[in-house]
Amino acid sequence: MIFEEYGEGVKAGEVQKIYSGTKGFWTVAAMCAVEEGRMRLGERVAETITEWSGDGRRARITIGELLNFTDGIEALNHVHSDAVEDRNGYALGAKVVAKPGEAFIYGGSHLQIFGEVLKRKLAKDGETPMGYLRRKVLDPLGLGGVMYQADRMGNPLMASGFRLSARQWSRMGELILRRGEYGGRRVVGGNFLGKCFVGSGACPLFGMGFWNNAMAGRGDAREIDIEGMLERKWEDADWERGCMGRGLPVDLVASIGSEYQRLVVIPSADLIVVRQGKGGRFRFSDGDFLRMLLGVKG
Repeated sequence: MIFEEYGEGVKAGEVQKIYSGTKGFWTVAAMCAVEEGRMRLGERVAETITEWSGDGRRARITIGELLNFTDGIEALNHVHSDAVEDRNGYALGAKVVAKPGEAFIYGGSHLQIFGEVLKRKLAKDGETPMGYLRRKVLDPLGLGGVMYQADRMGNPLMASGFRLSARQWSRMGELILRRGEYGGRRVVGGNFLGKCFVGSGACPLFGMGFWNNAMAGRGDAREIDIEGMLERKWEDADWERGCMGRGLPVDLVASIGSEYQRLVVIPSADLIVVRQGKGGRFRFSDGDFLRMLLGVKG
């Protein structure tokens, strides 16, 4: 530990919502399933969600496209609402609004559909998605008791819902820093974990559950306010040549949640940074914050 500080009224170890920081835990679990041979990233979703098999564009969607949000399915952010009794069923009925692989649409539908894929694949072994996540990822990180949101069918909210302290969230950072190991124990293969950080053609800044800074090495890189861009309609968002911060290491990866929840990992600096916010109207710049922290110019 190099530095730790909390705002007034906030205690060390206090848990709070990490919002979309939850996504990274599920994509790591997905990589565990891929490594075990339970699924393939290039596998058609319709092989498991068989009701999609005769449905045009849906029949072409792959598991990898679900995980990097390029499946063309509408965001369907109402899936976060507690009023939705069956989140998986609700997400399966979402509209396809773009050709699979051609557009990046950030939202809650994609991982919820993946949750149904995982649910059906695990059913033969009598296991649930949450049970699998605990066994493969949370328990090895010492986070087995994490708070999460479930609907009336028992389906966990995949895109959000976890509550963690800064110290707890940093354990995911250590897993990334140690290429899939935590506390000397192998959780997932480094090559599989690394796939989570590779952007798509539609959005080079976003891999599978995690954001990256790979484009910062280009002279024409565009520093993007990620939360600001996500406030736009997906058709109006511009992710081309996007990076988190100019002048920052290109191997930087981040888990990002609403209201400026941040887990940043920089392997080349052997550094993990957790920043949690309480919302409000304060605008936060990832690039400015990290450049100040590292003492570099933009």
